[in-house]
Amino acid sequence: MVSSAGVDMREMTSVWKTKVLTGLNKLFDKDGKKAAAAEFLKSFNKEEIGKEIDDKKTELEPKVVEVVESSPPEIKALLKDKKTASKIKKNGPAVTKFLEELAKIDFPGAKPVSDAVAKSGTTPLSPAIAFILEKVAPFVPKEEPKPEPEAEAAAETTSREVAVEEEKKEEEAAPAEPAAAAAEAAAPSTEVVEEKKEEEKPAEAAAPAAEPEKQ
Repeated sequence: MVSSAGVDMREMTSVWKTKVLTGLNKLFDKDGKKAAAAEFLKSFNKEEIGKEIDDKKTELEPKVVEVVESSPPEIKALLKDKKTASKIKKNGPAVTKFLEELAKIDFPGAKPVSDAVAKSGTTPLSPAIAFILEKVAPFVPKEEPKPEPEAEAAAETTSREVAVEEEKKEEEAAPAEPAAAAAEAAAPSTEVVEEKKEEEKPAEAAAPAAEPEKQ
């Protein structure tokens, strides 16, 4: 047998859910945006949308890259970072515009989320928005890491030192060639000396032949 206290408790709980809680929701959600967002999130099938994205990955990639590249810096940063509700709220206008652009290229899930955001805003729909952004993130091209300033400066210094060393070696090697040429020019040619000796011998032989004519 159920006690009267138990019956009263169930009745109070029922009254709280049906009247008090409903009244509070209406008080704080006069325009019904939160209620509409809640209903949308219940019907938002992440598993089905994720499967569709995987199936159309090749087709979607160039379109998504184009949309991302034309998006503002805050969206690019949001795609790289953790997609928290506070960040989505902070960049509400940019997120709304980005969802509209994704809907234009038929990115799975973007159109219904974009329509829901137009009615309820980004804050109550942050779970669905974060899901779409997480699915877009893998399509973003990875940037090549830039060299650190210190490493880049060290590389420049090394290349300059190498260039200076090469210049010094060239300067040291250059004077050796003119010196060798000068030494070669200064040394008398063996052929010239031999020719001079041959010219002197006939002159000596002609001198004794002229002496008998004096008698």
